[in-house]
Amino acid sequence: MLHRSCAVATIILIAACSDRTVTPPADTPMVASAVNAKRPEALAKMFAKGLKNPAFRAYLKAQLNASPYREHKLEFKTFLAANDSRAMREIAVENGATKDALADEAKAAIALEVYFPVPAHRAAWTGDEQVLVATAVTDDDPPIAFDPDGRRQVLDPKTPPAIPVLALVPVETDFAQRPARVIECIDNCGGTIGGGTPPPPPAPGLYMTKSHFVQDFEGWLKGSPEFEVHILGQKGASDSLYDYQCAGEHAGGPYTFDQNDLDWSGQVLLFSKTQLNAYNAAHPQQNLRVFIVEDDDTACQIKTDEGRAERLFQVIDSVYRDLAAGNDSSDVVKRAYKYAKGAKNLWQAITSFFKTNDDLVGNAVEDDIVGITYPGYNWFVKGDNNVTNGWINLVMY
Repeated sequence: MLHRSCAVATIILIAACSDRTVTPPADTPMVASAVNAKRPEALAKMFAKGLKNPAFRAYLKAQLNASPYREHKLEFKTFLAANDSRAMREIAVENGATKDALADEAKAAIALEVYFPVPAHRAAWTGDEQVLVATAVTDDDPPIAFDPDGRRQVLDPKTPPAIPVLALVPVETDFAQRPARVIECIDNCGGTIGGGTPPPPPAPGLYMTKSHFVQDFEGWLKGSPEFEVHILGQKGASDSLYDYQCAGEHAGGPYTFDQNDLDWSGQVLLFSKTQLNAYNAAHPQQNLRVFIVEDDDTACQIKTDEGRAERLFQVIDSVYRDLAAGNDSSDVVKRAYKYAKGAKNLWQAITSFFKTNDDLVGNAVEDDIVGITYPGYNWFVKGDNNVTNGWINLVMY
């Protein structure tokens, strides 16, 4: 085992004034408006009261069941406007409000989606009045819930209640990309079709074939997790990191994989050999970090609290002697992606008033550097304070 160094180098980030964002005081109208928009409690209450109407409950259940998106999600504003604004009208009537008043409330809110995040709740709900509508912004927020009578309650953020809960939460789904119809494998599912030619070998590059995480990094109200793998490297000739490639549910092409549980296996391209060669030619002696996040609402963009990623890299680099990066180490005998020296890079987080932060699962460190092994995996995923948050298996083809 390697010994953790007690000294952590201090990073000094000097930025030009023109590049810095000035955050106004919290009591300014802009910030107050942003905070209110992030917490759509009034909208959740109105939606819950609309569920007093049996016809509206039946309509909502039918729309949820028909949704082609994962977890049967509905984009809330689209749902309100569908079928000549039927949901908008019926919710407004149950609240003694006008359709315009509800439309204004929905327009002022951030983009929202509605669904049952707990599969058992979705299966149990028959369309009756035993249902809550809950909302929260971040994974750690205690969900604020309303019943169809408009009564407010605070739910446990760690454990869902027995009664079915509809979530009205910030959008995580790409509703612009309609899912393809899933065709079940019925016969001959071993990789060939009708005894024909097997699929071609994978294109050369860095692949992940397995991953396991110790937790889902997602509160129960936010449903299944959405893990992403990012390849980070030097940005130009600067001391900053750049996100060169994302692999995840919405990455597209061979970079697409969908991990919604703690375990995944398959074959997903993280960085092609062409990309590796181009990077190494442009950045000699500068290696790459394999970085995993649990995405909250913006696919393939790393968003976190300012400085958190820098602190994570700082600790990991200190513990593992700056060997928390990697590169192609293939030779004529074998292909391999091995540990390499990581640059002391800075990371500029992407932040927004209206979007929640991603969970930083961690920076991959090869088992040879960690000093121990985990069966079936060759890289450890090290998170905040050097905690092991999971393991991945990386291979070069």
